[in-house]
Amino acid sequence: MPKPGVFNFVNKATWDARNALGSLPKETARKNYVDLVSSLSSSSEAPSQGKRGADEKARESKDILVTSEDGITKITFNRPTKKNAISFQMYLDIMHALKNASTDNSVITVFTGTGDYYSSGNDLKNLINDAGEIQDVVATSTKILREFVNCFIDFPKPLVAVVNGPAVGIAVTILALFDAVFASDRATFHTPFSQLSQIPEACSTYMFPKIMGPTKAAEMLLFGKKLTAREAWAQGLVTEVFPESTFETEVWTRLKTYSK
Repeated sequence: MPKPGVFNFVNKATWDARNALGSLPKETARKNYVDLVSSLSSSSEAPSQGKRGADEKARESKDILVTSEDGITKITFNRPTKKNAISFQMYLDIMHALKNASTDNSVITVFTGTGDYYSSGNDLKNLINDAGEIQDVVATSTKILREFVNCFIDFPKPLVAVVNGPAVGIAVTILALFDAVFASDRATFHTPFSQLSQIPEACSTYMFPKIMGPTKAAEMLLFGKKLTAREAWAQGLVTEVFPESTFETEVWTRLKTYSK
């Protein structure tokens, strides 16, 4: 495969990942991948998820909290011991919550996180702990992710992200599909896809260049530059940055005004 151009994000990231692995044996490459994931998140082991279908019925989950008050549906990543990493079930729960929010009496829908992190993105250990064949796991994951992203694209009400802390991976890329992104000044935005031998998702290879221009998008999506909240604001990914000390009060006061 010839080396793709710098703005061909998907193929370029794939090319970089393959060359980074070089001629490593398959099992060694997999072990290195797992070790890298573990080093980026000091989370505990997740239980085996088993083989899942994208059409599996979503159930109530303590890892996703959904509340509705003052015209606001609030969807909270609630897995603080794993930095709010998103499991397969959480994807299903979020889709279920968005479906309900699209037809309820709320005016806006807000995402935020519990604890120090907004979300550390995909819980990549799901792919490792799953009992199914890797090909089946990847196929199922792809289907779930596609349906998940479509829920944001098709959502009929304003979507607001209240980014209370660091955001990683899909927790960052999906922000381009929100109508407003409010961030604490301690938030950071990191997309280490090439480092993890992954490719950007959630329409980010299209949306990020539209928002911040192709060179800044490449800096994030290809080269994994971590942005501060102020840098993300300067590049158009964040609507407004608030001091950590007044973040919750200021943001929620404003959101309640928007929802009237």
